[in-house]
Amino acid sequence: MEKQNQDPQLEQEQGAAAPEQPAQEQAQAEGEQTEQTACDESAAKLAAAEEQYLRLAAEYDNYRKRTAKEKESAWTEAKAQTVAAFLPVYDNLERALKQSTTDEAYAKGVEMTMKGLQDVLGHLGVEVIPALGECFDPNRHNAVMHVEDETAGENTIVEVFQQGFMCGEKVIRFSMVKVAN
Repeated sequence: MEKQNQDPQLEQEQGAAAPEQPAQEQAQAEGEQTEQTACDESAAKLAAAEEQYLRLAAEYDNYRKRTAKEKESAWTEAKAQTVAAFLPVYDNLERALKQSTTDEAYAKGVEMTMKGLQDVLGHLGVEVIPALGECFDPNRHNAVMHVEDETAGENTIVEVFQQGFMCGEKVIRFSMVKVAN
């Protein structure tokens, strides 16, 4: 009978141990699910942070490019305005060179002054717009007169009244011209 008594005790101990084992497995499974959920949340947070970083990097790159472009534009505009202020001096020197004079020193001085001004304009990237003999371009020339001339081609510039200037792609002053029809 003791065997029977022992067996119920063993059965009780085994019965008590058996329910604990599935509970441990269940707790372990829940712990794994919790770890997996935490891992998934961490991965989602990392992906969101990475996306935010990439967006911020792209925004900064766009900002850098935009400010560089604005800086260049401001520099070109300031240069164009400064050159435009000196163009009447250029025009006066050009007129002075066209006048005949007997004073060689005076003529030489005007030529040297004009050469110096042209050098400064060249160093600033300012170019004279080619006009005489060129085809009329309304983006670079201002036609103030038209003339019928069979020797000149259609829309050909036959006379330049005032030189035009460009700085890069920006027209500082249009060339004032006479065009043959």
